[in-house]
Amino acid sequence: MTGPSIPGPSGPVRPGPGLPAPAAPAPGVPPLTVSDVTVRFAGLTALDGVSFTVEPGSVHAVIGPNGAGKSTCFNVLSGVYRAASGSVRFGDAELTGLAPHAVAALGIARTFQNLALPPHTTVADSLLLGRHRLMRSGFLATGLRLPAATREDRRHRERVREIAAFVGLEADLAAPAGSLPYGKQKLVELARALCMEPRLLLLDEPVAGMTADERRRTAAVVAGVRDGLGISIVLVEHDMGVVMRLADAVTVLDFGRRIGGGTPAQVQNDPAVVRAYLGEEEPAA
Repeated sequence: MTGPSIPGPSGPVRPGPGLPAPAAPAPGVPPLTVSDVTVRFAGLTALDGVSFTVEPGSVHAVIGPNGAGKSTCFNVLSGVYRAASGSVRFGDAELTGLAPHAVAALGIARTFQNLALPPHTTVADSLLLGRHRLMRSGFLATGLRLPAATREDRRHRERVREIAAFVGLEADLAAPAGSLPYGKQKLVELARALCMEPRLLLLDEPVAGMTADERRRTAAVVAGVRDGLGISIVLVEHDMGVVMRLADAVTVLDFGRRIGGGTPAQVQNDPAVVRAYLGEEEPAA
């Protein structure tokens, strides 16, 4: 008899209609290489020599029990925290020590667990905020409706509509973002990150708090981002069914250390991973 395992897939996840077949990584998407990263807070070691590589155009999940170090790892990747030692490289670019805006300028976008959508701002305008770093015209030129600024604004709004359609929000563009159901608000957060035209997308618990139907729809969107756009994705998520269906590779953390890694099938039955999630098995009587 085999021992216990963490939950596996409950069915396939497919992109929405009209998306292309699985694609190669988008041009210019490099690997993300995390090498021997250690993070300390007032003498407490939150990450201890963690290493993994996110291959271009793949979904790489970082999982672990509560307190394992997942959020700390995510904050290091996005520039919120600085590692005490080790290296994080995105292709030839060293991310260690960069501020969040400098990390974003390299084509790395992230979502957050806690939604921060302006309650009375339309979905369209919320998504347009994601394109701010790509805009050449200033607010004054746009406000004065100068021809070049008007043309640029039109192009950005058209791209917003395309991305909204991609994630299934096209019919909601005129609605206040804060008035939408929770699952759709999470999609707005995801779409806003996509509006940055990232090469690497960091998704922090994208299906947390959703209904089963919302989880399926959001998982399909994430699959579509990888398969249709070729963007690399780092995924932190507690829903193991979603992780096992979406991830190409998994890194498992526990107490700040990497205790396992590999394909979903490999980590699902890794004894060290099973112990971290379920505790030690009782010996047979």
